[in-house]
Amino acid sequence: MDEKNNCEKATFIVDIKNRENHSWQGTLTWVDTNKEICFRSALELIKIIDSTMPGDEND
Repeated sequence: MDEKNNCEKATFIVDIKNRENHSWQGTLTWVDTNKEICFRSALELIKIIDSTMPGDEND
C-alpha cells in the first residue's frame, strides 16, 4: 500500500474549437515540448494523451 507513484507528469493545454456530432474538436498542446496536435473527437483526444505517457505498449 505504500508504493510510490513513479509516473512522469506532463502538462497539456486543451483548446476546444468546436462541438459537433456530440463530441469535441480542437488542439492539444504538450507544454513540455510545445508540440501541437489536432484532434477530431474526445476519444481521439484521450488516445493522444495516453500515447504520450510511458507504459506498457500492449494495452
